[in-house]
Amino acid sequence: MANQSSNQQGFKKSKFFKLFQDQLKDIYYAEKHLVSGLQKMKKATTSEKLGAAIEKHLQETEGHVERLEKVFSSIDTAARGKKCEAIEGLLEEGTEMVEDTKADTMVRDAGIIIACQKVEHYEIASYGSLVALAKKMGQDEIADQLHSILEEEKKTDALLTELAESEINEEALKE
Repeated sequence: MANQSSNQQGFKKSKFFKLFQDQLKDIYYAEKHLVSGLQKMKKATTSEKLGAAIEKHLQETEGHVERLEKVFSSIDTAARGKKCEAIEGLLEEGTEMVEDTKADTMVRDAGIIIACQKVEHYEIASYGSLVALAKKMGQDEIADQLHSILEEEKKTDALLTELAESEINEEALKE
């Protein structure tokens, strides 16, 4: 047992672990900032289905923040974000998309889907990498927690694609 404890302490001092922590702080910052970003996107939608999809993901995102806080706790690290320039840029792009399109149009909704999917793809890449790092460190429980978030991000991306392809893009084309 003492040997396992010393191995645990050694792993927490490794550069690989520091990389994991850094990436965890990055996605934590991103998720916290996405809460307000998603609220703005939802308010700007025309389609009830798109608004509902964003609302569902907003609730999931709030849950992601809580789950990430548990991951931080499990590695004895304070849950603090590190400024994520990527998410800042993606959120700014989403704001511009709304500002550059006419309210109450499907063209705006198509733009909102594009902006949201860019964010989803960033999150998918981030969580996929975190899962791989956690597995490599033998942190299977953490990997499982992060993988469940990853799967939710993938489902949201698929839902946004479905909404775009099944109705929103077609209606936007007619405007």
